[in-house]
Amino acid sequence: MEQTTIDEAAALLAANRSARGALDGLPKRCRPASQADGYAIQQALARILGAGALGPVAGLKIGCTTEVMQAYMKIGSPCAGTLLRGGVHDSPAAPRFDAYRRVGVECEIAVRLAAPLPDRADGAERIAGCVESCMAAIEIVDDRYRDFRDVGTPTLIADDFFHAGCVLGPPARDWRTLDLAALAGRMAVNGETVGTGRGSDILGHPLAALSWLAESGLAKARGLGAGSIVMLGSVVQTVWLSPGDRVAVEIEGLGRAEAAFA
Repeated sequence: MEQTTIDEAAALLAANRSARGALDGLPKRCRPASQADGYAIQQALARILGAGALGPVAGLKIGCTTEVMQAYMKIGSPCAGTLLRGGVHDSPAAPRFDAYRRVGVECEIAVRLAAPLPDRADGAERIAGCVESCMAAIEIVDDRYRDFRDVGTPTLIADDFFHAGCVLGPPARDWRTLDLAALAGRMAVNGETVGTGRGSDILGHPLAALSWLAESGLAKARGLGAGSIVMLGSVVQTVWLSPGDRVAVEIEGLGRAEAAFA
C-alpha cells in the first residue's frame, strides 16, 4: 500500500474510535488486503492516537493464541495489536463503561520485558531471559464494528485487533519458580465465574507467544525494549459487559487484577 493510502485508513479508524461508531469496514480504496497491510495501518494509527491523550506505545497485545479464541474468531494464527500508555492501568481500575462502544474483557498473562526480544526465537531460555516479571491481567477489548465477521482479519489487525486497554495486577518477579504452562486462570464477573483455562492454552506455553512475536519482527519494528508490556493472550473466551460490572481475573501463582466498569 502507498503511504498516503495507509495514512487515510489510519485516520478513518482513529475517527471511528472518537465517534464510538460501528464500522462496516474500510472503503475499498484503502482497505488492507493482507496482514502486512494491516500492520502498516496499525503503526500509522498508533502515531495518530499516540499524539493525543493516549501517549506513546507501551507494548503489544497478542490475540488468538488459544484454541478457544481462534475458534471464536475463526482465525487460525496469532495476531498483534498496539498498547498505548494511556490505556495501561494498574489494578484495581475503574474504566468508564461509556468510553467504549461494546466493551469486553479477557483473562490474560502479561509480561514486562527486561530487554528487547531477539530477532529470532533461538530457544525458550533466551526468550525467558528477556522477561522481567509476569502478572495477571485483564485485557479490555472494544467491538467497534457492525459485525466483526464481515470486516476481515487485515482490517481487524489495522484496528489493533479489538484492543482498547488493559489492567495489570502486581508484578511477580519470581515467576521462574513457577510452571507457567500449568498455571490455572479464572475470570469472574460480579463474583460469578465466567471462564477458566490454563497457561498451556496459550500456544502450549505462554512464552511461546513471545517466541511468535520475536519471529514476526513486530517487536523490533515497534521498538519494544526494557519496560515494555506484552499481553500474551486470553485463556478464556471474551465476555461482553453491562454497566456497573465488576471484573476479576486470577492467575495461579501470579495474583489478581480487578476492574469496575462504572
